[in-house]
Amino acid sequence: MVHVLSSRTLLRPTDPERSRAFYGEQLGLSVYREFGTGPERGTVYFLGGGFLEVAGRADTPPSPALKLWLQVPDVAAAHEELSAAGVEVRRPPVKEPWGLIEMWIADPDGTEIVLVEVPADHPLRYRPGI
Repeated sequence: MVHVLSSRTLLRPTDPERSRAFYGEQLGLSVYREFGTGPERGTVYFLGGGFLEVAGRADTPPSPALKLWLQVPDVAAAHEELSAAGVEVRRPPVKEPWGLIEMWIADPDGTEIVLVEVPADHPLRYRPGI
């Protein structure tokens, strides 16, 4: 069995500086570590229980199959903060039929990011009898 100690999502943007500005300044993710030099240097951001590494450069944007799911404590507050920071909101906060509150944005390469609030009474947070 593989014993995983840590994990991260690796993202190779078409414009690393633009992506670092988005994730670090507009989204406000905290930096875990940085490495290398120059425009294609690496920056690793905290993502709650995981990490997002933005490093290197790609000729084409990531596959549209790649999505980031980020749980936040208050989607409405995130909506206000991100809108004020100039982030384009593709879909404002909506309570989904499955009970989660979701808002959709995208990074500069079009990678979709869903910001999710899990209400206190949702089964993801609490399951009576388990």
